[in-house]
Amino acid sequence: MTHPDEFTISRRGLLKAGAATASVPAMAAAMPAAAAPARNAGDPAPMAVTLIVNGKPQRLVIDTRTTLLDALREHLHLTGTKKGCDHGQCGACTVMVDGRRINSCLTLAVMHEGARVTTIEGLGQPGNLHPLQAAFVKHDGYQCGYCTPGQICSAVGMLDEMAQGIPSHATVDLTGTPQMSTAEFRERMSGNICRCGAYSNITDAIADVAGLKT
Repeated sequence: MTHPDEFTISRRGLLKAGAATASVPAMAAAMPAAAAPARNAGDPAPMAVTLIVNGKPQRLVIDTRTTLLDALREHLHLTGTKKGCDHGQCGACTVMVDGRRINSCLTLAVMHEGARVTTIEGLGQPGNLHPLQAAFVKHDGYQCGYCTPGQICSAVGMLDEMAQGIPSHATVDLTGTPQMSTAEFRERMSGNICRCGAYSNITDAIADVAGLKT
């Protein structure tokens, strides 16, 4: 049984308890400023970079960890370039940088100061399509369309590589000019994945532009 005297509080005890309680809010208010680390203290400072995107200079001040893909989509709102795997495995983010096709998810924007970047928006517009864009429409080279911008940009770069004499694993004579063939097209476009499986139509579209009868 509890003794009544156990609940008796002296005047001195009450004052001590009140003083301790009053000090807690003061300590809590002081702690965030003194103990909490600054927000994003470890982040690198933003960096300025100028890109020539679809013929127009674009100056960005971005986190140095920003990929070219995110710079195009999130900062310049050029959403034609798609984010698929974000690991360089699907090719949906393919763009042209200084005339060469690259996976924009695998490179940082700040690495391309002054570079000329061409996205699907820069290849052509409704009413003035690039020949490959028109060929994809003609040959039904797409279904859902998600991979199509990367497919078209990659095809533009691929045909230019062949014109420069750059061989592939399918090239028979490594010392000569690569010959236009469906085998070459398939090998060189193998980094661009179409989950809908429109590969035969994509090949037909590329062959049409290359002047190859299939």
